[in-house]
Amino acid sequence: MSCKKIITITRQYGSGGHEIGKALAEKLGIGFYDKELISIAAKESGIAPELFAKADEKAANSLLYSLSSGLYTYGNGFSTGGMGDLPLNDKLYILQHKIIKQKAEKEYFVVVGRCADYILRQYDNVVRVFIYADIDSRVKRALARNEINPSRAKQAVQKADKNRANYYSFYSGQKWGSPENYDLCVNSTKLSTEQAVRIIEDYIDIIG
Repeated sequence: MSCKKIITITRQYGSGGHEIGKALAEKLGIGFYDKELISIAAKESGIAPELFAKADEKAANSLLYSLSSGLYTYGNGFSTGGMGDLPLNDKLYILQHKIIKQKAEKEYFVVVGRCADYILRQYDNVVRVFIYADIDSRVKRALARNEINPSRAKQAVQKADKNRANYYSFYSGQKWGSPENYDLCVNSTKLSTEQAVRIIEDYIDIIG
């Protein structure tokens, strides 16, 4: 299957969205970007990747500053100049925003998170996918990866989703997880990674 699409993956925590996105990119023979964007942003800015990793997909409390400085321009892109006083979260978002758009002009790829569906909303060749699953399966997956404290597993998963929702809402002005923001919503609860990939592939093939 020759893919001439950019696929954005928005995912609930523990739904397997990263694994699905990576497997999809490998199957389609196109690029894959998730944490890789942090390394690229760090290299461009000279900021330590460890600092960016802590700020990744977390909203800052800088909306009023961003508006007053002219950096926050819904739908019109961001200026990367004059970022000196901005919180690290905003610097990372602005850089990733620029990197995602630059790559969209040159290649096809799968990108996970980072408001990519919103950033690329004006591109005709973008397929926006939302991956979700029931809470029990998400907790089980997160526990298997030793990512959370077993005694507060459910709360940790829900908090991670809340952080993602806040991040998405802050930078896009839209509601995270709302079906109308996506082309395809996939419930991964009863699916293997390979089965989820097949569903997305079939959808891409159908729409042409």
